[in-house]
Amino acid sequence: MGFKQAAVLAPVSFFLGVQLICLNVDHRLLWGELTEDVIRDGFQFYTTFFNAPPAIKALLHGLVGVGLIGLVAKLHKWDESALFFDGTCLATYVFGIAVYLTVTIPSLRTIVTAVEQVDSRGEQVDAMRVLSAGNVIIIICLGLILALQAGQEYARRKDCLALAAGEKKEQ
Repeated sequence: MGFKQAAVLAPVSFFLGVQLICLNVDHRLLWGELTEDVIRDGFQFYTTFFNAPPAIKALLHGLVGVGLIGLVAKLHKWDESALFFDGTCLATYVFGIAVYLTVTIPSLRTIVTAVEQVDSRGEQVDAMRVLSAGNVIIIICLGLILALQAGQEYARRKDCLALAAGEKKEQ
């Protein structure tokens, strides 16, 4: 595994871990019975998440940049493997970032810094459920990226074995 692939796998794996932690709350909001305890746990979790220190937010957003740079660097090779695997990973990663920017951030703001005159508690609960659904979409994107990176490594190794077998046969 090279540096470029590590620059992709490390942030993706880190964010997948963060999203799986969020899934502890999200699965109850999406697929469980929506009780007052579940709603209170969701508010508490996402309020803590939103009010994290700026250094943690900077780390998270910096890792997003590392993942993008790693994918663009891998795509720069521009062979068939890069075109199919890394191009699809880049598109999926950008889609995940778009979901984060358009769903996660506005939903967190609605949940945590709701204006009493505008946002009712029902709208906050709806925003929390939308946030949970967005997190599930991001989990799927990150899982797809990991699967594509594993597939690319598998294809590269099979190609090297086939080339070695062909050279051995010629000799």
